[in-house]
Amino acid sequence: MVEVIVFAEGPTEEKFIKQLVAPALRHLEVFIRPQTLNTSQTAKGGAVTFDRLKFNARNTLRQHPNAVLSTFLDLYALGTDFPAFEEAKKKPDVYSRVTCLEQGMNQVIAAHVQCRPERFMSHIQPYEFEGLLFSDVEALSSVEPTWTKSLAALTKMRASVDTPEHINDGYETAPSRRLESLLHPRYKKTTHGPRAAERISLEVIERECRHFRTWMDALRNLARPS
Repeated sequence: MVEVIVFAEGPTEEKFIKQLVAPALRHLEVFIRPQTLNTSQTAKGGAVTFDRLKFNARNTLRQHPNAVLSTFLDLYALGTDFPAFEEAKKKPDVYSRVTCLEQGMNQVIAAHVQCRPERFMSHIQPYEFEGLLFSDVEALSSVEPTWTKSLAALTKMRASVDTPEHINDGYETAPSRRLESLLHPRYKKTTHGPRAAERISLEVIERECRHFRTWMDALRNLARPS
C-alpha cells in the first residue's frame, strides 16, 4: 500500500478528495488522506503562503517517512512567494504556467526537506476547484431545483472557453465567483461543491480537465505492482 497525504486548499477541496478521489484509488492500494493547513492561529484552509507550506511539508514528510506528499492548491490567488512565480507569469498558456510552478515547488521542497524527489508531487489546479464543476453544466444545474433556470447561462460560459480549466483568474470571473453571482440559492463551496462534483462524476471531470487528469494518473502510478 502507498499512503498519500494531500495538502488541500480548503475544506471544500478536502471534502472533494475524501469523497471522490480517495475512493477511486483505494482498489489500487493507494490511500489518500487530505488535510487543510493552519493558515493562522485560529483558521484552517484558504490562502497558503509558501513558507507555511514548506514548514508543514518538512514536518509531514519527516513524521511519515513512508508517505508521499501532494498538494491540491488553486492557481487563482496563489501567493507571489511561490517558487518560479515570476517565470510562470511569462508562460503563454495556463497549462505551461501551472507546470512551471509545480516544477519549481517540487525542486524547492525536495531540497528543503532533503527527501527523495518522488516523495513530493505538487498539484496546482487551474484556476480553482470550481472550474472542474463546469465539466458538465447540466449535472451541475441539477444540484438545486432552481439552478436549472441558469442552465443556458452556464452552457454559454462553458462554451466560451477551451476547457473548464481555462475559466480564469479575474476577481469577478473566477469560476466560484461566476457560480456565486449566477445561482440561486447562492452557491456555497463546502455544501454544493463536492455534491456537484459527485453528480458530474470523476470520470467526466478527468475527461474534460486535462491537468486534473494528469494529477490523477500520477496518483494511480504510485500503485506498486502486485
